[in-house]
Amino acid sequence: MSNRMVELAKRQAGFLGYESAQDESEITVSYWESLEAIKNWKSNLDHQLAQKLGREQWYRHYKIRICKVERDYGFEIR
Repeated sequence: MSNRMVELAKRQAGFLGYESAQDESEITVSYWESLEAIKNWKSNLDHQLAQKLGREQWYRHYKIRICKVERDYGFEIR
């Protein structure tokens, strides 16, 4: 379902990308160009079904944060 949601999100207007990591738990961060794009993603029926299944079958808890990225930088050895 996770892969399906990523593919669906990629087709949504305003989707900028995502990052995901998994260890003892899983975190996925998606990036959107506006609050309106986030609202449209939240109202997507397939996404709502995935969230419902998550609550009923896969997760004991989850958290959603909506944040504005003010700065993003890093370092990489080449």
